Formats: sequence, C-alpha cells, structure tokens
Amino acid sequence: MLVASLVTLAVAAVATFFSINTNEEVFKVAMGFTAALAALLTLIFAPWIMKLVIVGGFLASSRLNYWTAENSNN
Repeated sequence: MLVASLVTLAVAAVATFFSINTNEEVFKVAMGFTAALAALLTLIFAPWIMKLVIVGGFLASSRLNYWTAENSNN
C-alpha cells in the first residue's frame, strides 16, 4: 500500500505543478482534477502515519499563513 500511496502522491505533485505553470485553461482544469483525484487516492491508500503527516502539514501551513497575515496587518 505504501508504494501505491507514493505513486499517487507523485502524480498529484506533478499534476499540481503542471496546473500552476500552464497558460491553457482546459489543461489547467484537467491537471487540477487529476491532482485532486490523485490526492484523494493518496489519502485512501496511505498508512495512518502518512495520513497524519499530510493532514498535519496542511494544518501547519494554514496556521503559519494565518500568523503571517495577522502580523502583516499590525
């Protein structure tokens, strides 16, 4: 299961990269959908510890963005 999780995580990362760096709208939407689907599959196939690290990373980054936005307003 770990190999399937890492493969889908790599697909999601590459699709996200292409979605951000392309100028064609249809390709952006397709890569965004592919990235979302691969990220969902990663969360399904991943072992519990990897799920906690992924979700914890998202929560930590959102908390960090909140703190930097709060400090920039002062």
